Amino acid sequence: MKRYQWIALGSLLVVLSAGFFSCNKQGSSSSAAPAAGSGQPITREELEKASGDLVYWSAFTGDSLTWDEWRVAEFKKLYPGVNVDIQSVPQAGMTNGKLLAAIAGRTAPDTLVSDDYVSSYGFAGQGAFEPWDPYLEAIGLSIDDFMPGFRSLMQYEGKTYLLPQDSNVIMLYLNTDMVKEAGLDITKYPTNLEELADWAEKLTIRDASGRITRYGFIPWQDQGNDAPTLWPFMFGAELYNQETNKLELTDPRVVASFQWMREWAQKYDPVAIRGFTQSAGGFFSPDHPFFQNKLAMTVTGNWVTNALRIYAPDVNYTVVPIPVPPGGRERSTPLGSNVFAIPKGAKRPELAALFFQFTQRTEINADNFDNWRSIPCVDKLFEDVSWTKKNDPIYKLEREIANSPKSGHPALCPVSAELNQQLIALRDDIIYNNADPEALLRQLQDRLQPELDKLAVKK
Repeated sequence: MKRYQWIALGSLLVVLSAGFFSCNKQGSSSSAAPAAGSGQPITREELEKASGDLVYWSAFTGDSLTWDEWRVAEFKKLYPGVNVDIQSVPQAGMTNGKLLAAIAGRTAPDTLVSDDYVSSYGFAGQGAFEPWDPYLEAIGLSIDDFMPGFRSLMQYEGKTYLLPQDSNVIMLYLNTDMVKEAGLDITKYPTNLEELADWAEKLTIRDASGRITRYGFIPWQDQGNDAPTLWPFMFGAELYNQETNKLELTDPRVVASFQWMREWAQKYDPVAIRGFTQSAGGFFSPDHPFFQNKLAMTVTGNWVTNALRIYAPDVNYTVVPIPVPPGGRERSTPLGSNVFAIPKGAKRPELAALFFQFTQRTEINADNFDNWRSIPCVDKLFEDVSWTKKNDPIYKLEREIANSPKSGHPALCPVSAELNQQLIALRDDIIYNNADPEALLRQLQDRLQPELDKLAVKK
């Protein structure tokens, strides 16, 4: 998210909090529900009887939106007294200013689902959402029900602003045919960076001129490209200290992760790698290099198992935990969650709670989990998933590493979206221009820390 949007959000909320939000606690059209926007705890019985209009923004598009529309239709069958106005809003309006405008104009939706937990947490940290806490008991949930890696994402300063719908697990994918051809033993897969480098070199193929025709591994391909906090997180760093409200970008582990990528780029020629990655197709096309036997290993999420089934059914593969350096987060994962939130000024937050409760039903999630191997965020819900019942080894691994206390959502802070964008640019400068990681990280920390300090003063 652009910097001015974060500043605008902070200013907007300071202005509105003194007026609109204090008076926007009017009655609703539903006699069975408590006062709209009251934020008062309600009972399960009151929740089940609630009725009225629910405005819902879905960040999903394409097939995911079709599924979400089906989910809303199923909700209406069970709760005919609730009229759901589902609206497709890319990024839930958080990256284009639409959500800010809706809050300012008193037309915010009652709830939204976001596929960008980074921006969502930033909005929560700057006061754009209402807490879920008054409704958790009514929907039969406690924060302790969720796996440890989700709890820091859900709460900001002791209040619950985000509820994860489901999540993804990031793992290392290996082409087992290539592993076998290289004389490597898949049962002794790499668990540390030295072993990963050794396997990558043995799996790399060069032609007579020395040009690489197949890469063994590229750290910033796929999830390593999309999530610049992945490797610092796996190296064991936090990047942000919630207790002190300080960025820790110069933590030696953060610096080491970018230095490792810098050295990898220099070994395999950054110019050649840039050409390879820029021409590579995405996972939802048959042209992805892993599908085309041009990449032997890559770090990505569980959704790729479905893409492989569709676009590359002949590729034999396995998945293992991400290799880490000594002191890193072994057998863990950076989680990627879709999250629900209640925007400031929502008129029917209790209907939002009713809808979220519905989204956690086994039959509603079945198609989602069956196709994408996504995971529930509450461990006991795994037992009802078809992959668990079939004792699927990939899903079993997902459950194990998602439950690790070392798993989580990297760099959660009020400026997390801006931090992510800046880290992408910083990483590319390091990889392709051989820039010094520590100097760039210090400069970035010095630029962003004052924004965090200002937000702390405003509170």
